[in-house]
Amino acid sequence: MTDLSIQVDKRHYAFSRYMSKARWSSIWHQLDEIQILAPEIVLEIGPGPGLFKTLAATFGITVETLDIDPGLNPDHVGSATAMPFADASYDVVCAFQMLEHLPYEESLRAFAEMVRVSRRHVVISLPDARTVWRYEIHIPKFGPRVFFIPKPQLNSTVHEFDGQHYWEINKRGYRLARIIADFTKQIGLIKTYRSPGYPFHRFFVFERNGFD
Repeated sequence: MTDLSIQVDKRHYAFSRYMSKARWSSIWHQLDEIQILAPEIVLEIGPGPGLFKTLAATFGITVETLDIDPGLNPDHVGSATAMPFADASYDVVCAFQMLEHLPYEESLRAFAEMVRVSRRHVVISLPDARTVWRYEIHIPKFGPRVFFIPKPQLNSTVHEFDGQHYWEINKRGYRLARIIADFTKQIGLIKTYRSPGYPFHRFFVFERNGFD
């Protein structure tokens, strides 16, 4: 098994280098997807600077965190591929921009663990490398609507490990169809979409119904 070592220290999450406006918009989608599910307790894998937990608490959502780095002050220190929890311990288990920090086969093991400890839902976001052109139109009575037109892609780019990401959606060998097929072997997919404010982040919402 690959050594799941710490890739970055907490200085990586300094506001000036980490918190862009685009990333804030992605965090909005994190909170929106979780609150829709009305969970009593949530587990977040790889909390980074802890923003999701802090903001979720403001809206009455209880979140516990798991990370291998004690320096990030997670509630539980441990590996994503061998979580120290019983089956179905949490209503929702989530991981935002985290699984790509593991080699692909390890990320599938971590996702299987997320499914195992979830009672109902799993919510994740992953980097989607395919370039899209963003358009926004205003519809009277409905407001602004955002849509994307994918850039024609004849040959996908080979992903090279950059010290953090081992893989990204729509890099060579990691087409979206493969990701969906691999991640739905144990759980059903409700929806997937790219964040309108940060298209690099693609969200997935999964549900356990029918897979118990």
